[in-house]
Amino acid sequence: MKLNPESRVHLTYCSNIHPGETWAEVRAQIGAHLPKVKAKLSPDRPFGIGLRLSAIAAESLSEPAAMEEFKSFLASEDLYVFTLNGFPYGEFHGTPVKENVYLPDWRDGARLAYSNRLAELLAELLPDDPALDGSISTVPGAFKPAINGEADVAAMADNLIRHAAYLVALRERTGRTVTLELEPEPCCFIETIDEAVDFFRNHLFSADAIAGMADRTGLSGAAAEAALRRHLGVCLDLCHAAVEFEDPEQALESLVKAGIRIGKMQISAGLRFARVDEATVELLRPFNDAVYLHQVVERNDAGLARYVDLPEAFAGWHEKQGDREWRVHFHVPIFLDDLGQFSTTQDFIRDMLARHRAAPFTRHLEVETYTWDVLPPDYRNVDVDSAIVRELQWVRGQLGNSDA
Repeated sequence: MKLNPESRVHLTYCSNIHPGETWAEVRAQIGAHLPKVKAKLSPDRPFGIGLRLSAIAAESLSEPAAMEEFKSFLASEDLYVFTLNGFPYGEFHGTPVKENVYLPDWRDGARLAYSNRLAELLAELLPDDPALDGSISTVPGAFKPAINGEADVAAMADNLIRHAAYLVALRERTGRTVTLELEPEPCCFIETIDEAVDFFRNHLFSADAIAGMADRTGLSGAAAEAALRRHLGVCLDLCHAAVEFEDPEQALESLVKAGIRIGKMQISAGLRFARVDEATVELLRPFNDAVYLHQVVERNDAGLARYVDLPEAFAGWHEKQGDREWRVHFHVPIFLDDLGQFSTTQDFIRDMLARHRAAPFTRHLEVETYTWDVLPPDYRNVDVDSAIVRELQWVRGQLGNSDA
C-alpha cells in the first residue's frame, strides 16, 4: 500500500510468514490472509503484496492458467504485487533449513535461472503504473564458509551481471523495470555494508563488469554502467544490519557514496542482550530451533566476534572475559521492544524509519517476520493476521502515517 495517495513509497509485509512451498499452498495462504489484512489496513485503497515464491511455486505460476487466475484474484480483491522475496529457493518452513537456505547460491546457474523466472513473473504481475518498478531480494552471494577463493567470487559476479543483462532485455521487451537486491546477512559472503560496497565497486560496477555488460547487451559503456546501477542494488534488512552493529548514518552514507541503490528495506527486529552471562544463555535456549540459522554477533573489548548459530554461541560464551553484548538473528515482531529480561533491536528500526521519514531513500518497505512459526509461544499470543496488522500499523506510525 502507498503510505498516502500521493506517495511513491509502498509498504507491505513478506508472505514468507505464511507456510507454503508449492503454488497451490502459497495461493491458499494468500487467499486466507491477505484480504483480512487489507480490510484492516487499507480498506479503500489498493494493498500491495510482498510475495515469496519457491522455485517450484514460480514454475507453476508461470503456467498461463495459474497466472490468469491469480491476476483475476488480485483485481477482485484490490491487491497488487510489487516485490518478490527470491532468497529461499527451496523449502523454507517446517523442515531444517539452516545454511542450505543459501543454496543454490550465485555461483550456480540454477540461482540465475530461478531469478530470471521471478523477474518474468514480476514484470507480468506489476500493476499498470509506469512509476512503479519491481524489486526482488536475493541471497548475498553465498554462505561465507562455502566460498573458496577468487574463482568463486568471479563466478558469482558473472552470474549477477548475466542476470542484469536479462533484466535489460526484459525492460526492453515489456517496458517494466525489475531490479535485483542483494541482502547482506551475518556469516554470508556479503554480511556488512562495507563488504557490499567492496563487492559492488570491485566486481559489479568495475570496468571489467561494465565491459561485460556492454558485450551482453549491445549498450555503450556509459549506458551499460547505468543499467548495472539501475538493475543491481541492495535489500537493507534492518535486523541483519542491527545484528552487525552497523551505524545507520554511516551505512546509508557509504551506499550513497558508492552509488548503490537501496531497492528495498526489510523492516525486521532481532534479539539484543546488553549483558551476557549464564542467565543469557538460558533465556536464549527456547529460541534455538532446528529450522533456521540464528547467527550471533558479539561486541566485546576486542571488537566483533561471530557465531554461525546459537549452539556455537552457547558453547563459547564462557571462554572470554569482560563486558559483552550479543545480538541475535532471530526475527521477532517489530512492535516488541521489551521482552522481559532482554530487548530487541527496535531502536535501530526507529532510527532508520526516522531517517526515511525525513528523506526517503527507498520506495519499497517490507516487514519481514518469517520466524512466526518457531517463535516461542510466550511471544506468539495473538493470531498471525493481528500480528501483521499491528506491525504495519506500527511502521505507519513511525513514518507519520498512522491514519493513512
